Amino acid sequence: MLPIVSPDTLSFQQLRDRLRPGQREIADWQGGPLAVSAVPGAGKSTGMAVAAAIVIARNQLHARRQLVVVTFTRSAAANIKLKIRGYLKDLGLPATGFTVQTLHGLAWAIARAHPELSGLNQDSVLVTPNQSHRLIRTSVEQWISANARHYQRLIEGRQFDGEETERLRRQSVLRTEVLPALATTVIHEAKSSGLTPEDLRQQSHEVSDEYSVLAIAAGLYEFYQMQLRFRNLIDYDEMILGALKVLQDPLVREFWQKQTFAVFEDEAQDSSPLQTRLLEILAAHPRETDGDGQENLVRVGDPNQAINSTFTPADPIFFREFCAACEQRGRLATMTQAGRSTRRIIDAANFVLQWANQSGIAGSEQPFRMQTIEPVPPDDPQPNANPPAEGKGLELYTPADVYQTVEWIGRRAIALFQRNPDSRAAILVRTNEQGRFVARELERWYGETLLVYEVGQRDRQSHVPAELLTLLQFIHRPHSPDYLKAALTTLVERKLIPTQDLNALVSLPEQFLYPGPLDSPALEPVVQARRYCTSLLHARLELPPYQLIPFLALALNYDQSELATADKLSERVIQQTTGDNSLAAILSVLNEIVSAEQFEPVDASDPEERYLRAGQLTVITMHKAKGLDWDFVFLPFLHENTIPGTLWVSPQTQFLGEFTLAEVARAQIRASVHNQFPLPDTQTAWERAKHLKTAEEFRLLYVAMTRARRLLWMSAAQKAPFTWNKPDNLDERKPCPVIPALAEQFPWAVSQVLGAIN
Repeated sequence: MLPIVSPDTLSFQQLRDRLRPGQREIADWQGGPLAVSAVPGAGKSTGMAVAAAIVIARNQLHARRQLVVVTFTRSAAANIKLKIRGYLKDLGLPATGFTVQTLHGLAWAIARAHPELSGLNQDSVLVTPNQSHRLIRTSVEQWISANARHYQRLIEGRQFDGEETERLRRQSVLRTEVLPALATTVIHEAKSSGLTPEDLRQQSHEVSDEYSVLAIAAGLYEFYQMQLRFRNLIDYDEMILGALKVLQDPLVREFWQKQTFAVFEDEAQDSSPLQTRLLEILAAHPRETDGDGQENLVRVGDPNQAINSTFTPADPIFFREFCAACEQRGRLATMTQAGRSTRRIIDAANFVLQWANQSGIAGSEQPFRMQTIEPVPPDDPQPNANPPAEGKGLELYTPADVYQTVEWIGRRAIALFQRNPDSRAAILVRTNEQGRFVARELERWYGETLLVYEVGQRDRQSHVPAELLTLLQFIHRPHSPDYLKAALTTLVERKLIPTQDLNALVSLPEQFLYPGPLDSPALEPVVQARRYCTSLLHARLELPPYQLIPFLALALNYDQSELATADKLSERVIQQTTGDNSLAAILSVLNEIVSAEQFEPVDASDPEERYLRAGQLTVITMHKAKGLDWDFVFLPFLHENTIPGTLWVSPQTQFLGEFTLAEVARAQIRASVHNQFPLPDTQTAWERAKHLKTAEEFRLLYVAMTRARRLLWMSAAQKAPFTWNKPDNLDERKPCPVIPALAEQFPWAVSQVLGAIN
């Protein structure tokens, strides 16, 4: 029985009347599958939260029969949980009968509750491997030892004269770049798709390519799995697989299904096949054997905001297929009305969507699902919808170069804040290097006149332990090619030494660090790198080990926040090495800290709150901006070599061919998952990978454009750097192809210099 409510509480109907079309379909849901395809700013989480509250109240859900709400990130989970609690309070109900979790959190809860079935235990340590992670490096070394002939074939590449220096250089490239990248990509792609190393090995026989890429991938994957078991480690994909193993048991599956009234999934476009499978099983009626029948599953997402598929296993095609299947059954709802942006920004975003699909710029790929954003009607129940435009609403600029771009943005931002002191603004960049450049130039131009917050600065602080570990490992073993290259890479990234071919330097560490009188004179970049490295080695001789971390923090030219983080790290290391302050002990403790990936930089405030402060100009990447919005959004540096850009093959790896093994393997695995047989050969797979990247880059631009509420400022400078590691080297750059198309479609948006500074 529902509790007695006060006269001030709302009825179901009153709560539903607050919703827009599309949102109401979720609130009216009574059971079975439902797909909801939404546009940016349509209020997906609001609609889902209201619908969740109504479902909980209507069905009198409780702790033993719950609505399970899942989303992609912890911050999104916390946000939607708060909203559901608020709407339940509006209905006069207690905040029970539901649970909100991330997909991985849900999977881990199931897996750890039944360790005998999942094969996982609560003592397992979670890792998030990347290309430089020790598990990946060890897997590469083990594969090389076990596959000497195959490794030799890679060294020979497409042409090799047997020269020893070149052999050493190629070995360094393969061990530290090519094979780690291949392992990282394949492990994520294959595991999230339910493929085993043996599956990849079988599929390798069906592909004709000169290097047997999938066979290499299978071996790397196999050694990685052996290490996970040996070290009692798990990764995020292991959580999903463990939960699925648990749910294969009929009694356990029935237990979890009886507790689950329905599953609501947010951001469904970012789910992998195995994640979707997990939700389908949980949402099925208890007596079904495998979850293939009628599921109480509501999936809400926007396939046009799928911007993670080129570096995660997510693929928008899966949610598109779910939408198509639901549409055939009359169970597809669309949320096309959005109140976030002013009409001119909506028109520009819709134009980019249609232009990208019709232009064929992504080859056979269709970047977008054909759904256009519509403004809300005047009587919209939600406040502040489709706000008035600031200036022209959409403004297009062509500065002389990237320096003038930042100058114009700064002047425009100052004028906007003077007229709208409570407003919020952001500069959205494609890469962290661009963000650093923008923040530095704004500081140079406007100093304290403009309040600037660079998001990437805090992200870099979280890498302080890893950078310090890298340099300490080099100091401890300077003649190790791996440690030397890692240290040089860190110094290049910090712009302390010039960019150069590091593989040529690390092939002979002794000769690089301490050349003899008969060695040829080195080029100036090499001399600078050598001088920096040898100065670090001198510090090892002159300082006690416990002083090395503060010294290295200064040597890396850390800013105030980074130095504070380094001091915090140093104090922790000293505490854990009491009684043994040797360098080996410090390295052991620091290695544990970095491997656990749990050390937090010195900053305790809420991230999204920092990004959205009134009167602040936030510098943030396009990826990180997803889910946020600002009154005024600046999109600089929109050049063809950035968006859509192209898959880049570094000169160091071109001895293998004009492709990368990682992207070839990714395209072949995805073809297998989509049952596209025969699998593509190397060149065809590489072309598909390029088309996928192009499609995703335009979706990323679409996401960036739809972050703006009242003003969208876009520019492509006439001159820009080829690489943002050297922003002073400017040359002519073509604009992103969509910029001239926008200028032709909306000629009134093309602004002169005067518009940039007023």
